[in-house]
Amino acid sequence: MKLKTLPWIPFVFFAIAIGLYPLMYFLVDMNNNGLLHGKPAAIKNNPVWHTIFYLHISFGGIALLTGWSQFSKKLRSRYLKTHRWIGKIYVIAVLISSSAGMYIALFADGGLICVMGFGILALLWFYTIIKAYTSIRRLQIQEHQRWMILNYALTFGAVTLRIWLPLMQNAMHIDFIIAYRIVSWLSWVPNLIVAALIINKNKLVRVNETSTTGSLVV
Repeated sequence: MKLKTLPWIPFVFFAIAIGLYPLMYFLVDMNNNGLLHGKPAAIKNNPVWHTIFYLHISFGGIALLTGWSQFSKKLRSRYLKTHRWIGKIYVIAVLISSSAGMYIALFADGGLICVMGFGILALLWFYTIIKAYTSIRRLQIQEHQRWMILNYALTFGAVTLRIWLPLMQNAMHIDFIIAYRIVSWLSWVPNLIVAALIINKNKLVRVNETSTTGSLVV
């Protein structure tokens, strides 16, 4: 196994595991568990909120399950048509889940800090997928790739949220509401920073490859 493939193992594992997690809400009564824990009965029993919540987690799960494969050069080169179809599914899933997320954020536990944290996340998630889609429609491949990296970093916030929240509660013994307020930002801001570093690294690689090719031609 090549060393550069090792980071893919936990990346894909968590994407699939958390991508399948919304199934729990359909198979098990989650009213007193998960993201519904602590929600007032008036909100949980509200048919509008209930429907939008399930749209958010269901299509968010689909986004996680489909998005990771888009970054594999091997899959992309061998199965280009499949790559495009999966990409379309991913775009639709993010558009639905992020739109629902903007509404769900208004009712987030933890008050204004969480409303803003999750609300901005949903807005950026929606904005970056629009930019990723419009750039590929214009055949701006590198631009599309950059926006997709940023967008999936936000999608992966569903994973980092479920890592940080139990860690803070169980290992650091931080009260749920305080931990939730921190996680409403910690779940996605560092992801964007990592995404920006990856984008910058990719730019440097392209510049070095161009310089090397140029020197050989000369």
